[in-house]
Formats: sequence, structure tokens, C-alpha cells
Amino acid sequence: MRSFPDRALPPAALLALALTACGDRAGPAQPPAPRPTPPVAVETPPPDYPETLACDGIGGRVVLAVTIGTDGRPSEIVVKQRSGQPALDEAATAAVRGWVFRPATAAGKPTSTTIQVPVNFTPPQPRPDFCFVLDEERKRAGG
Repeated sequence: MRSFPDRALPPAALLALALTACGDRAGPAQPPAPRPTPPVAVETPPPDYPETLACDGIGGRVVLAVTIGTDGRPSEIVVKQRSGQPALDEAATAAVRGWVFRPATAAGKPTSTTIQVPVNFTPPQPRPDFCFVLDEERKRAGG
């Protein structure tokens, strides 16, 4: 029987053996998870501007916290910043209630999320013709 001298394997050979022994037993690498995406507004009709406020040159800004469901529809709307004009706050809320979004996603699936939505009301210029009719009605009513 032949004997072999005791010799250590070179470090590179040990590393190669170790890597071969470990192998890739988990299978092919999984693609990275899709990145989260924010909601995207798809249909955003403007709010109805209350005629009397438009004619009186009164504007304002309403900030809404809007929770968008997985179906892309607002499921909850909370007024976070009032305009100082209840009619504008109501008009903003009513308009946004009808908006449609592409929902946010997480891991490639639709998810509910809450966003801040500012709604600005700027009085129309020039003043609409119906304002002159409103002025006449006010005069006749004594206002």
C-alpha cells in the first residue's frame, strides 16, 4: 500500500471545494419585488364653484385627506384645512368624492393609501354674466 505524504491543500483549492460544497440549492434567483407606486389621478372633474361666492369674488383653498381604496375610489375624505367658507369646503369634498384614481401598489398589488389633496377656488375673471342677474335679484330683494 502506498502512503501519501501529509500535505495541506493550498488555500485556493480549499476555497474552491468549499464553494462547490455550498452550491446553489435555492434554485434560480427570484426577480426583485416590484417597487411601491403612489396613486395616480385618472378622472378629476373640477368642483362646482358656488355661484354667490364666485360672483362676490370669494375664493379659498381646502386641503383634504383622501383615502383611496384598492378600487381607485375615495373611501374616506376628511377636511384637514378649511377655506373659511363652508360652501367651498362642501364643494371640494363633493367633487373629490367622484374622482377616480389608479390605486397605489405594494408588492405589485393594489393597496389602500391616504394622500393630501389641495383644492383651490379662484374667482373667475372676468365676472360671469350670471353674476349681473344675481346682482339684480339682490337689489330687488333689498340686499
